[in-house]
Amino acid sequence: MLGWFWSGCIVFSFFACLIQLVFFNNSDIFSQTIAAVFDTAKLSVEISISLIGLMAVWLGFFRIAEQAGLANFIAKILTPLFRKLMPEIPANHPSIASMTMNMGANALGLDNAATPLGIKAMNDLQSLNNKPNTLSNAQILFLVLNTSSVTVLPITVFLFRAQQGASHPTEVFIPILISTFASTIIGLLSVAYMQKLPLMNKTVLSYLFAFSAIPILLATYFLSLPKHEMSQQAQLFANFILFATISLFLIAGWLKKVAVYDAFIDGAKQGFDTAIKLIPYLIAMLLAIALLRASGILNGFLALISTGLHALHIDTAFIEALPTALMKPFSGSGARAAMLEVMQTQGADSFPAKVAAVMQGSTETTFYVLAVYCGAVGITKIRYAMTCSLLADAAGITTAIFISYAFFAN
Repeated sequence: MLGWFWSGCIVFSFFACLIQLVFFNNSDIFSQTIAAVFDTAKLSVEISISLIGLMAVWLGFFRIAEQAGLANFIAKILTPLFRKLMPEIPANHPSIASMTMNMGANALGLDNAATPLGIKAMNDLQSLNNKPNTLSNAQILFLVLNTSSVTVLPITVFLFRAQQGASHPTEVFIPILISTFASTIIGLLSVAYMQKLPLMNKTVLSYLFAFSAIPILLATYFLSLPKHEMSQQAQLFANFILFATISLFLIAGWLKKVAVYDAFIDGAKQGFDTAIKLIPYLIAMLLAIALLRASGILNGFLALISTGLHALHIDTAFIEALPTALMKPFSGSGARAAMLEVMQTQGADSFPAKVAAVMQGSTETTFYVLAVYCGAVGITKIRYAMTCSLLADAAGITTAIFISYAFFAN
């Protein structure tokens, strides 16, 4: 499906250029599109070099945390919640630890590192599945929570913003946290409704209260500040949390007598390999989106939406960020490319670029996750997993738009 979409973008861009040449006498259109191809190739190299180093750094620290037992520690904390929401999972089943590792990678915004961990979790859950070709209740809840992202520290979004020259790369932290919280809650509620899960249970309510308190309190505090203070304090808070997380990983490693340097090198190697695998996909999608814009298709589509919103008296400052939202359910690399393209054309500190960054961190790639994770264990019947995942996506994207206006609109 993604291959048809990618090739379709390029072919339709060609015909759009041809129409402009024949009917509008735009003799420069083909030279503009070819220039966009070369510019995209150059941009891809610049992004890729930065990405390799930054992915290596964060996966290096993540490996220290893994070997220090932080994942197993968190798994023990979450076991009572998993037992209530996924009653078919026995106590101390390996799927709990693998799901925790996957969600931990997603929480740090390391979506590519999360994929192999998610596949392992699906395999562990499949061992309990009585209908091997159909998603179990536990697998559905895991997938929906996965597609809703649960991004606590959106590392890759920060990295891309820094690489593109944003003056304050981490200022999108609080908006992303609020948006991903909204998508996760809607995803959980939709699955709970379908599965008749006991959300009014004391154990579940305690966890939900604990998880909800942080983003709600942060949102209440930051939204009460004047606009100029809100951005500054959000950036300070995000940078503090990032450095504190690194320090926590190292301290945990020391306490567990982990060879932290060797663990970091091992994880950095994985980060290098992950970044290398990501680069071709990123280049391909950057190329497709650049051609859509150079040919006029993307601008025409956004203008059409803008006209409709104007008729409804709705502000359209966020319109340029919409390609990120539209690509997000289909392709992580496509959404990243769309976000980067907005940063390139509008500026990394522009309002649309900030909205795109918040959108990027608010949800996951629904269709990709469902296809890869279900395919890995041979499941063909996904029941209501897609419906619940798309509801979570819609909640995350909608919240991303509104919260970005609250934080960044002039």
